[in-house]
Amino acid sequence: MRFVPVQSAVVGMALVLASVSARAEEPQTVASALQARHQERWPVLGVSTDVGLPDGAIASLVVRPWQWFRAYAGGGSNSISKGWRGGFSLVPFGAGPSVSLEYGQYGEGDANGLVRRMVSGSFKGSALLDRVGYDYANAQVGLDFGGKNVLFFVHGGVSMVWAQVHNLNEATSNSNSSTTVSVSQDPKVKAFGSSLKVGLIVFMM
Repeated sequence: MRFVPVQSAVVGMALVLASVSARAEEPQTVASALQARHQERWPVLGVSTDVGLPDGAIASLVVRPWQWFRAYAGGGSNSISKGWRGGFSLVPFGAGPSVSLEYGQYGEGDANGLVRRMVSGSFKGSALLDRVGYDYANAQVGLDFGGKNVLFFVHGGVSMVWAQVHNLNEATSNSNSSTTVSVSQDPKVKAFGSSLKVGLIVFMM
């Protein structure tokens, strides 16, 4: 009858224990890696710039308390007057598909110069364009490309625009006509249409 030497038995037992220990630690290593990735700190504060309609050109301060949520507010110009806009975006995966809701306002300004640059040079101006300003609200979906530090985005959707029409009496008056039209109060108008903007966000800290 043969007996396994004590030394060989000890070595074999050590190998078995080492194998069992490695298998027990493997799930913990994977779990630790996933936890570390989840706890990776994303920058919270950043700046953004974007251009679009009806937004114009806007520069904003951006706050991202969570990877899936960011809020922003800033100011800019629509080539007629200065204005502001605020809103927030939901980005479930930190990048990729997004949903945004925004509200903004532009003060009144003379739009005759802008229209003159866009159309024929023979445009002499209109009293209706002397004071143009509006409020607007955007509901948009889009795609955000990038990572935790830099994002490029393309957003599109629908917008509601509110405005007040000024100088309607002056614009409709005609000295060659015996009929006179008089408006006692500047009318308010509301328009609903599509919107689009592209922009860049850089997170710094």
